[in-house]
Amino acid sequence: MRAALVTEPGRLEVTDLPDPTPRPDDLILKVASAGICGTDLHILHGGFAQSLPLVPGHEFAGEVVALGSAVTGFRVGDRVTADPNLPCQRCPYCRVGRSNLCDDFQALGVSEAGAMAEYLRVPAALAVKLPEHVALEDAALVEPLSCAIHAFDVLSLRMGAHVLIYGAGTMGLMLLQLAKQAGAASVHLVDLNPERLATVWLLGATGAAASAEEFDRPQGWDVVIDATGSPRAIADALGRVSKGGTYLQFGVPPEDARVEFDPFRVYKQEISILGSMAVLHSFERAADLFATGLIPPEVFISHRFPLEQAPEAMALFAAGQGRKVLIQPGT
Repeated sequence: MRAALVTEPGRLEVTDLPDPTPRPDDLILKVASAGICGTDLHILHGGFAQSLPLVPGHEFAGEVVALGSAVTGFRVGDRVTADPNLPCQRCPYCRVGRSNLCDDFQALGVSEAGAMAEYLRVPAALAVKLPEHVALEDAALVEPLSCAIHAFDVLSLRMGAHVLIYGAGTMGLMLLQLAKQAGAASVHLVDLNPERLATVWLLGATGAAASAEEFDRPQGWDVVIDATGSPRAIADALGRVSKGGTYLQFGVPPEDARVEFDPFRVYKQEISILGSMAVLHSFERAADLFATGLIPPEVFISHRFPLEQAPEAMALFAAGQGRKVLIQPGT
């Protein structure tokens, strides 16, 4: 099969690899689409992945073309997506239902071969069938949506809250849609990219600007979410939380990033600081919600590339252009 392979830090090439074969509990998918995520950039530049070479890609959908001998409930031709995470199920965090905090966190596209390839091996227990009206070419969006849903599980957003989101990329836009669905009274977004800000208006945001200074809320926001991972944005976002409000770190900062904050203000104003990491019991809900049309693919997906152009797709994403960039091996 053809696959995009990170051979060493900074180098992604498309090459031939052996076709995957199913273990007893596995499915083999013919990949219809694979989304590019910030995690893939970290892997490309030598982070996250336990070893190279590695086929990246943890956002995907495809058609079942082979089944392991012990698989039940699936058949060849089924249209599926899957939770890419592979927790150990043995450590203290897995045993109390916090598998996203697993001491030995593994994932397809991070520690095992991912979806930027013609074929992908997936544990059947992680797969979710998709209804016929959902296009496989769009359904790689289910995985990032599941991350955004987990963020709202962490937040427990109150009806009528005023929300500020930093970052109008794919994740910021998904958080916008979920905040509106959850009953936010207003949702403002901040992004330095004018093209992304234009998209925010298509989804009915209350306001969009390059700086929170442009919004008229001197008291701050009940909920402030960073979806950029930028230390500069995080530092500004922490200062925008209202009294009694909540800050959520959703974006993935560099591992060595450090940000100063005012601990006295956190104490005095009873500010909550939370984190949201990956997916937790939210993947099937994301598939169901995606099927309702809440996340319109024509708005969220800006670029589609054939597999042979995976390096160009990754470079475009790294440059901050567009929104969700997909690799479609079948094109």
